[in-house]
Amino acid sequence: MPKSKEQCERMREDMRSKILKESSLYFARNGFGDTKISDLAKHIGIGQGTIYLYFKSKEELFDEIRAAADNKEELKKIKLLKKLPVPAKIKIDKVSEEVCRLLAEDEAFCVRITLQTQLLLESEDMHTEELYKELAAIIKQGQKEKSFIKEDPMYLADLYWGNVYLFALKRLFVKEMSPLKKETLNRLLEV
Repeated sequence: MPKSKEQCERMREDMRSKILKESSLYFARNGFGDTKISDLAKHIGIGQGTIYLYFKSKEELFDEIRAAADNKEELKKIKLLKKLPVPAKIKIDKVSEEVCRLLAEDEAFCVRITLQTQLLLESEDMHTEELYKELAAIIKQGQKEKSFIKEDPMYLADLYWGNVYLFALKRLFVKEMSPLKKETLNRLLEV
C-alpha cells in the first residue's frame, strides 16, 4: 500500500532528526575537522547520499547543529541567578545542582556542552563565551564575600566548565560512570 503524503513527510522529518542527533554525537566525539561525511554516514547507518538529500554540505549540517548547541536556556538561568541578592556561594550551589542534574538526565545538554567547548577551543578565545563570563561574575562576588579562592575569575570559570565538559564527554561515550556531584564542582571554587 502506498504511503500517504503525511507519512512520507513524517518519515522525512524522522530521518532528518536522526541525522542531526547522530551527527551531533559524532561531531562531539570527533570535532568538525576530523569528521568526514563518509565516516559519519557509516556511523549513522545510512548512505552518504542520504545526508546530502537533507544537507548540501558538511558545513551546512554542522551550522545547524551549532545553532542548536547554544545553551541559551542555561545562560538565561545563570544571568537571572547572578542578579539575585543572595550570597555567591548559594548561587554557585544552584548552578552546580542544575548542571549535575542536566549531565545525569539530559543527553542533549551533554552534546551542547561538548560542541560548545570544542567550538571555543577552535576559536582559541574562551573568554568570549557568555557562560564563562557570567560564572566569572558570580565568582568575583564570592571572592569579595571571601567564600571563593583568590584566583583569576575567568581561570576558575574555565576550570569549572572544563570539569563539566569532561563529564559531558563521559556521559556521552562511557557506558558506566559515577555522576558528577555538585559538591565536587563547588569545591573547585570555595576557600
